Amino acid sequence: MDFWKTFPAKEELLKWYADNGDGEIRLVNAHLHTPYSFSAFTDISQALNMAVNENVKVVGINDFYTTDGYSEWAEACAERKIFPLFNIEYISLNRQDQSDGIKVNDPNNPGRTYLSGKGLAFPSKLDEPYASTLESVRLETNLQVQKMSSKLNEILANCNAGFELNFEEIKTSLTKGMVRERHLAKALREKIASRFAEAEDQQQFYKTIFGGKALKSDIRNSAAIENEIRGNLLKAGGAAFIPESPEAFLDMEMVCKIILNSGGIPTYPFLADDSNGNFTEFESPKETVIEILRKRNICSVEFITTRNSIATLEEYAGYFSQNGFVVTLGTEHNTPAMEPIELFARNNTPLSPILLKINYEGACITAAHQYLFATEGSGYLDKDGKPDLSKRGYFASLGKALIEYMIKN
Repeated sequence: MDFWKTFPAKEELLKWYADNGDGEIRLVNAHLHTPYSFSAFTDISQALNMAVNENVKVVGINDFYTTDGYSEWAEACAERKIFPLFNIEYISLNRQDQSDGIKVNDPNNPGRTYLSGKGLAFPSKLDEPYASTLESVRLETNLQVQKMSSKLNEILANCNAGFELNFEEIKTSLTKGMVRERHLAKALREKIASRFAEAEDQQQFYKTIFGGKALKSDIRNSAAIENEIRGNLLKAGGAAFIPESPEAFLDMEMVCKIILNSGGIPTYPFLADDSNGNFTEFESPKETVIEILRKRNICSVEFITTRNSIATLEEYAGYFSQNGFVVTLGTEHNTPAMEPIELFARNNTPLSPILLKINYEGACITAAHQYLFATEGSGYLDKDGKPDLSKRGYFASLGKALIEYMIKN
């Protein structure tokens, strides 16, 4: 399908919205992982059917390192009259922050910095040398997980498990090409469940492969068990842990260049406050963070709302929005645990009207950026990645028109 040809020209869209729009603030989830990286969802249809049931009208695919799911996402959204955002996520490294011991938005690794790209070109585009650079990182990431798979097989052989993991089988049956450590955890849990019929036998086997450490989770809680597998075997200090190669991390500046070349808006995902109210060294105070992000040519931020208190979300999202940043919110769904598509803050706290408005405006600007980049070759950012803030209101209005047109036609 030629997705953008289903929409009228921008002048006609704005006129249509003036006649048909009602100003409603639509529910948005701008950050969802799918099985094209790792996801709680079995497939894209499951995610979008949940969105329909929860009245979420704008949804953003946000997989690690890949745009392979875009076509399926666009087609499935169109069938359900949901507006799609086309996003991506990377793990980068800021070497100065690493050298200074500054934790950014990875609470355990100084310098390691997650970055999203919002509103990438669809159909996807990426020129050389960026395409080859990204492909080398994808291959390196898969190689690291393959090495962990081999280490797991050594552990299984040493305890006479009677089975092993087949990396290529995992890649084929559980992934769309990108293999994450979470796929290994899922594959191992499924193998153990099929090998041992009784819960007691499974628990004993986990104790064996965990080096004498008992399984804490209920044997029926798949998500919790997979997290224990990761924590005990696949994370640093675990018997199957393989450290990531330096080649698996792109420099932060390079990631921003890749996002811009892909037609996207470089976006900083906040970790923000933990359950004890603590922030990483990088993320507080917000007045310092905003100046650093501006210097790094980043004009967009996002929050995974279930991580944070409602007070922090309102403070940070409000501050960045008021200061000209594009602000979006999402859930990730990048673990085995299934959560609602509709957004909530920590402890299932409903989002406030101001947060819903900020999120919708951010989604509208992103939607308009995608549309104009596809139809005219340029969007919200200039060739240097700078936004024209004088056009922010226009982009928000055009995005509202696009979203409403999708919903109502």
